Amino acid sequence: MLTPYPDLKELLCRYEQEHILAFWERLTEQQQRTLVAQLEAIDLALLRRLYQQRDKIQAAPSADRIEPVPVIPADAPEREQRRAEGQALLRQGKLAVLLVAGGQGSRLGFDQPKGMYPVGPLSGKSLFQIHAEKVLALSRRYGQPVPFLIMTSPATHTDTVGFFEQHQWFGLPKEEVFFFQQGTMPALDLATGRLLLESPGSLFLSPDGHGGTLTALARSGLLEQMKSRGIEHIFYFQVDNPLVRIGDPEFLGHHLAARSQVSSKVVAKRSAQEKVGVFARVDGRCAIVEYSDLPEELALATDDQGKLKLWAGNPAIHLFDVAFLEQMTRDPEKLPFHLARKKVPCLGADGQLIDPPKENALKFERFIFDTLPAAERWLLVETTRASEFAPLKNASGEDSPATVEAAILALARDWLEQVGAEAGGKVEISPLYALDVEELATKVFAGTRFDGEWYLQ
Repeated sequence: MLTPYPDLKELLCRYEQEHILAFWERLTEQQQRTLVAQLEAIDLALLRRLYQQRDKIQAAPSADRIEPVPVIPADAPEREQRRAEGQALLRQGKLAVLLVAGGQGSRLGFDQPKGMYPVGPLSGKSLFQIHAEKVLALSRRYGQPVPFLIMTSPATHTDTVGFFEQHQWFGLPKEEVFFFQQGTMPALDLATGRLLLESPGSLFLSPDGHGGTLTALARSGLLEQMKSRGIEHIFYFQVDNPLVRIGDPEFLGHHLAARSQVSSKVVAKRSAQEKVGVFARVDGRCAIVEYSDLPEELALATDDQGKLKLWAGNPAIHLFDVAFLEQMTRDPEKLPFHLARKKVPCLGADGQLIDPPKENALKFERFIFDTLPAAERWLLVETTRASEFAPLKNASGEDSPATVEAAILALARDWLEQVGAEAGGKVEISPLYALDVEELATKVFAGTRFDGEWYLQ
């Protein structure tokens, strides 16, 4: 049986958190070690500041501070030149790909990491396999390894690594696949600011948000490792979107031409009411305004053609300059925390589990898009939902397996039509067969008709 480390006990008393040791004597030695490790990993001074500022943090910007933001259109006249510039970067091996895959498939009724969910309409391939094959196809096309960085969470890490091992890394070189874990933050009691216990020997911890990807990348040593390999740019996307054009050379070219520190793709909002963050200028800086923070008059505002003024939705596809990420992660507090009031089951003073009837806790998250206002040079490039955005979020209705599979089939049909072929039935195209329309045109003759079900691989 351990005794609480004197320095740790003194620190807890200083920040009025000594209640965390109330059940110490009943813990096994391993449970005690786990609790000590959790406590040593958190910054109690930061938590106190966050709690003290809980009513001031991230106040929504007023309408007079928000204005539309410039976006490069999808059909920009210089797109061919930009594509050539992006292809040159890929041939130089200066790009890494970062996949955010910390989420479970709970909303899908799937009790495994969401990346393991099968979405291929005909192939049955998982999200992980589709993404990995795009990275593999990219490296083959340009003759350079493309490091594949995969951010997991404590809940998904073991299953994710095991899934990749089971499938031999989907053809990728094992040494080019890097897993790292998202950080966590403890929850605080809303009324007192005290740490909450999930069990006698464990704090209530939750993932620190997709913004924590960057701090975790730096903490893991991977950011420095990529820099030492000559990687200059990192392409970021989320696991739930199988349509994303990983390492899109045209996007890379725009990013390079603008010497941008962070570039993002945007999609047009379906309607003023769509629950998606929008890109805007806030106090002259590029930012994303959450749909819940957007004043109604701005959300509904239209221009002379009747188009929404704030139309640029966020599909979570970004491109970061490595030097900029170094700058952002050097100071852990550069990325602010957002606070959410939540109902959190926790232990009471008597050691019994409390299921609160109302919000009782503060949770803390960082958002990746909070890097945007820090960038001196930034860029937004338009893409379309049909070509690049079909997220898997719900078991039915919008953004469900049915809509995602339909989007994959529709994209294949569109590509075939562009090369003069026809999909009379269902066609799915493997990334290893064609990464884009240009590659498909070298393999499918104009006039070809595909009846029935075809998986081109």
